[in-house]
Amino acid sequence: MSQTFDQDLEARRQAERAMRLLARPGAVVEAQGGGYGVRLGANRRRRPMLILDEAGFQALAREATLRPRPQGGWSMIDRPPPMTPPPGRPGVIDGEVLLPGASKPVRRNLGESPIAWLARRRDRDGQPWLTPIEAAAGERLREDYERLGTQGRLTMRWDASRVDGGSPGLAPVERDHAARQRVARALEAVGPGLREILERICLMGSALEAAESALKLPRRTGKTVLKLALQRLARHYRMV
Repeated sequence: MSQTFDQDLEARRQAERAMRLLARPGAVVEAQGGGYGVRLGANRRRRPMLILDEAGFQALAREATLRPRPQGGWSMIDRPPPMTPPPGRPGVIDGEVLLPGASKPVRRNLGESPIAWLARRRDRDGQPWLTPIEAAAGERLREDYERLGTQGRLTMRWDASRVDGGSPGLAPVERDHAARQRVARALEAVGPGLREILERICLMGSALEAAESALKLPRRTGKTVLKLALQRLARHYRMV
């Protein structure tokens, strides 16, 4: 996975946390040291609840409307309505779940995944966009990724070094490392040129059209590229 993708994902997560805090009455964000602090209330003696780096603040500025305050800093006056997600992405229900074998809950989207949403779509001939095997391969990659804790996802190295994992007897840290390696090997097997759309849709949870635009693919080619990537992923998982 490219460093740019990892940084983009980190920035988006910072922005989401900041918007949840800034939605509270009186919350502000202001420059602090080398970053931006989010405080609940105008009292500068209060300790910031969250520190954003520059990339996180820029993501926040893109996602929400910030209003400058006469006293300095910004307050949030709105954010995109959660009930109108981009085309191709299900509604996001943010929550925590305790996955099997995990020692603590992790945050994840409790709504329908983008792959599941796309699998329900049909073309003009009534044929599903994704075959059951393609959809299963994408969901398997997503589930492996979501087994990782938040910090593990954002700081991991994506080189596919040889590690045998998946044993129920592994300690939590070892299970986490094994899941990282499974994701890394899967992406490596798919290869450059195709893995990027899986990173966007299966891991980041992007809309198909948003992934198409971010990857600068010709309009309406995203579905074809995604299907090719999922087919290669299914072969890696020995589903075909």
